[in-house]
Amino acid sequence: MLELDFAEDRRLGREALAVHLTLPSYHESVTSALFKPIRLRELTLENRIVVSPMCQYSAVDGNAGDWHLIHLGHLALGGAGLLILEATAVDPVGRITPDCLGLWSDANEAALRGVLAIVRRHSPIPLAIQLAHAGRKASSRRPWDGGGQLALEAGGWECVAPSSAPHVDGDLAPRSLSTSELPRLAEAFVRSAERAARLGFEAIELHAAHGYLLHQFLSPIANRRDDAYGGSLERRMRFPLEVVAAVRDSWPADRPLGVRVSATDWVEGGGDIDHTLAFAEELRRLGVDWIDASSGGISPLQTVAVGPGYQVELAAAIRSSSGVPTIAVGLITEPRQAQEIVASGQADMVALARGILSDPRWAWHAAAELGATAYAPPQYLRAAPMSSPGGHRRL
Repeated sequence: MLELDFAEDRRLGREALAVHLTLPSYHESVTSALFKPIRLRELTLENRIVVSPMCQYSAVDGNAGDWHLIHLGHLALGGAGLLILEATAVDPVGRITPDCLGLWSDANEAALRGVLAIVRRHSPIPLAIQLAHAGRKASSRRPWDGGGQLALEAGGWECVAPSSAPHVDGDLAPRSLSTSELPRLAEAFVRSAERAARLGFEAIELHAAHGYLLHQFLSPIANRRDDAYGGSLERRMRFPLEVVAAVRDSWPADRPLGVRVSATDWVEGGGDIDHTLAFAEELRRLGVDWIDASSGGISPLQTVAVGPGYQVELAAAIRSSSGVPTIAVGLITEPRQAQEIVASGQADMVALARGILSDPRWAWHAAAELGATAYAPPQYLRAAPMSSPGGHRRL
């Protein structure tokens, strides 16, 4: 059944047509937990499916361009509840590669505004942005160029980090940040958050995972300081918490703020789930609205047993301990798998990256299988699947 909902689009200042595709099936009598709305402050997501931030390495001087319009445009039409833009550097030195997206300048803001205006013209999906600083993992080649550290003479730059230990033996060591530099770095996150507010993003996620700067401060693998920002867990948490607090204070009170964490380093002597539970409790006190529970990335020595949903128990532990809503990530590929994660209370939302790239209409197919409702633009209605005991049929 096709439902047409004419509603005031606050971002565009005009009435917009929201087309929802009801996908009936023999499961229709059971309400799908995956497709129940969720409210985060004043933002309501129509379902629990999140498009995870995915680095595209396709910006010029941090500026979004044609590729970002194509990439975000087709992901915005697939019926997910929330789309999070890729890790976006708050400072040029914080880019993973020279080609990473940024939001540190007026030019970055203007370029992204043009892309977002077109995406919003054709999709009602709420948009979030992940703000990040790569720390000692900055100045790298793009993955398809081999990855690894980019030499200074090849266009690289000096990295900064909590300590002078490189990510990989043989890399140029990063410069250890002085205590006096940390307020400026926190302010860089705040300035980018203010730009995100002007751009109308509905939410922000701060990147404190995957071995990047905020995670480097949290992990004893990368943080070898002996001052007020290193040593004990309480001290290692200090700078990430200062950043979170500063962004929360500057970000509009009605818009949610999330944090992505690496809940375990998968390295002996590194951060573990108990450390993360303590961090999560502090995040709760600061008013964080979700924790995106990933893992690893701090060291090439990590040992990870990868399998379907291998990180879900991390999200479940954080949710149970802190009470903060969580996003589960990591090899979540099947609709019934995602449904069970949410229905069982292991996480409040699920995020997909590779699975969404492979199937941008994953939410359509999940709705068809689970007997739920997903957004579809009117131009695509004839292609949207409908489920039945015998399989799919088309409108």
